Amino acid sequence: MTGNEVLDRTVNQADNGPSPAEPPSRPRNRKVLRTLALVVLLVIAGVLAWANWATVSKIFHGGDGSDRIIRLSGRIEGDDSAVASKTSGRILDVRVREGDSVNAGQILAVLDDQQVRAREEQARGAVEGAVARTKVAKAQIEVLEEQLRESQLQTEQATVDAEGRVSQAEADLAAAESDLARQEASLQLALFDKDSYTRLAQSGVVSQRQGKEAVSNADQQTAAVAAAKRRIEATKGALTTAKANVANAAIRRAQTAAIRKQIAQQQAEIASATANATQARAELVEARANLQDLTVTAPFTGTVLTRTAEPGEVIQAGTPIVTLLDLTKVYLRGFIPEGSIGRVKIGQAARIYLDSQPDRPIVAYVLRIDPRATFTPENTYFQDDRVKQVVGVKLQLKDAIGFAKPGMPADGEVLVEGDSWPAKRSAK
Repeated sequence: MTGNEVLDRTVNQADNGPSPAEPPSRPRNRKVLRTLALVVLLVIAGVLAWANWATVSKIFHGGDGSDRIIRLSGRIEGDDSAVASKTSGRILDVRVREGDSVNAGQILAVLDDQQVRAREEQARGAVEGAVARTKVAKAQIEVLEEQLRESQLQTEQATVDAEGRVSQAEADLAAAESDLARQEASLQLALFDKDSYTRLAQSGVVSQRQGKEAVSNADQQTAAVAAAKRRIEATKGALTTAKANVANAAIRRAQTAAIRKQIAQQQAEIASATANATQARAELVEARANLQDLTVTAPFTGTVLTRTAEPGEVIQAGTPIVTLLDLTKVYLRGFIPEGSIGRVKIGQAARIYLDSQPDRPIVAYVLRIDPRATFTPENTYFQDDRVKQVVGVKLQLKDAIGFAKPGMPADGEVLVEGDSWPAKRSAK
């Protein structure tokens, strides 16, 4: 019997008068009965209200664990990558099609390499030419350095010899001049004696033999003076030759300096050839790098979403050829009301349910929370929903790799409290 039925029966009994067992005319008892009926009704209503509140509290405040979970819906998405060539050229071959699975490093496309190979050959030839020039210059330097050593020794020896000969010739000349002076003085004395003894011999003061001796002595002294003069001339000639040899030593020094200059020129040639070789090697490395860039490879393991270029097309550097998606890094993109986002943290455990298998949860975690709120996405068609503020989140899948595809609708749950999930999936 409900509380309302009890109240109606009690009131009816009071209105219909006393029962046959009661004594008549007792209005006070009727008031008491009405009061009791009202109290009983209030008690019953309170019990029913408490029971109803307990049921609601169990549902919304932890009885089934739903207060520890925040639900959201969205779509499976992924971050694709446009794979492009680093250099310009004509496409020879595209080796994948949309939907193909590729491995990291797999060749996706190949560009024409004719011009790049020509530049590579040109750079290689420049390197070889510069290296050859360097070798020739180094060999020439070795020859010149040997000539320089010989020239230096000869120059030093010639300088020493020439200076010694000049000194000796000058000393010989001085001695010859001194001897000539003595001989001339002796000649003057001999001539004086010759004249004197000739007159004395004629007058008979001295003998004829003495007179002849004086004449002979004068003749000898004249010959000695002539010989001294000849020695002076010879010494002067030797001095001139010695001085000429000194000049020859200067010429040798000039020749040595010329050899040094040639060595410097060859060293400059080596420096120039080395610089050219360095530049040519850089061009060769660049050409080889460009040659490698003509082969476009997959940067990671994934699936081809789009193929935007075909063989025969001429593309510029940076033009996408294919678009790849790594299916191991797909995520659920959804939105959570602004009032609940404060309970969501990066790294919290999450679960995702696909429409194709709604009873199979996919393990996930909170990867990202948008830094600012936004209005409900434009694909919501109700006015009341469109004016609500929401915050975008990403739930990164941990398993079911390759099963969840971009574009699939899915539901998600975020465990915002505790470490364990409820026994049953929370009701929507």
